[in-house]
Amino acid sequence: MATADTERTLGDPGQGIERKSVLPAFKLERYFAKWEFKAPHLLCCSDCEPVLLSELLSLMDGDSRARWEGLRLSYGETRGLPALIEEICKLYEQVRPEGVLVSAPQECIYLAMMALLQPGDHAVVTYPGYQSLYQVAESLGCQVDLWEWSQLVAACRGVGCYLFSDEMYRLLEFDPAARLPSAVDVYDKAITLSGLSKAFGLPGLRIGWLAMQPPCYSVLGRAAELKDYTTICNAVPSDVLALAALRSKDALLHRNMTILRSNLSAVESFMGEFDHIFRYRPPAAGSVAFPRLAALATDNQESVEEFCERLVNECGVLLLPATVYDHAPSSTGGHFRIGLGRRDLPGCLDVFRSFLRERVQRPQQ
Repeated sequence: MATADTERTLGDPGQGIERKSVLPAFKLERYFAKWEFKAPHLLCCSDCEPVLLSELLSLMDGDSRARWEGLRLSYGETRGLPALIEEICKLYEQVRPEGVLVSAPQECIYLAMMALLQPGDHAVVTYPGYQSLYQVAESLGCQVDLWEWSQLVAACRGVGCYLFSDEMYRLLEFDPAARLPSAVDVYDKAITLSGLSKAFGLPGLRIGWLAMQPPCYSVLGRAAELKDYTTICNAVPSDVLALAALRSKDALLHRNMTILRSNLSAVESFMGEFDHIFRYRPPAAGSVAFPRLAALATDNQESVEEFCERLVNECGVLLLPATVYDHAPSSTGGHFRIGLGRRDLPGCLDVFRSFLRERVQRPQQ
């Protein structure tokens, strides 16, 4: 996300611009709220296989274990555990401890948008994507343009605007040589969002962070002030477990990439078996893919939303239809999200396979 109007004082109210104070329903999250704990076969999760607590504890170094065993369930520091912040800084080249704020990933988005934007500002957002990345800006009364990613860092540098970079899936590249640098390392007015939910398989910790360089410290300071009105501080057990996770980064990433590579192969085979129903191109990175229903794939020409609804109701396999993204080309094109990061993916595909063989016929040659 790129935001303009950078010379004004942060926190000054906009003049003459109506603020849209009511946020609409978050379609993706409402869809998961309906199905995530009911459907037995989750085939659209965006995270990697969640790590068992015992698994993470077994990876702890001596200092992390001492912190864990002596943990007092008190309030934590607003910006996050200092030792955790030091580990986060090691992920970047240009970030110092004073440039990090630790919070839940979704809260990081909200705090950053509230700190950056005022009514009348102009935000340019890659789309389709995670709804809060553009919806919070709209709710503040900002002008929002939805663009595809294209030479955005250079464009931001050219006009001196802020760049908010969502990098939750970074480190999951199948070819490490194709990994892009973090935006915060190549542009001093970039604000990077990252966390432990996706690549590390630790969404239950609710730990993410904002990382930035000195030109953005006023934004970080304002975000920290706003956090006093939300969670105040992180759960201290999560801080310590996150510290242990980052100190075991290589082991956790290797674990998750092994699962992803195996599942990627299984999905490619599955999609090849049903190429009369789906069109599929494997992703270059990350834990999700975005296939689509082929034309004439279903007997009654149902929409992708209707197909996904029928699938979960009849056999318990949950896919995520593109309609939750409010992106018409993806919806009309029949796209849906499939998750690649869970260990039970082969079993979910078996149930899906049986459904397709019984209910969707191969066209006559």
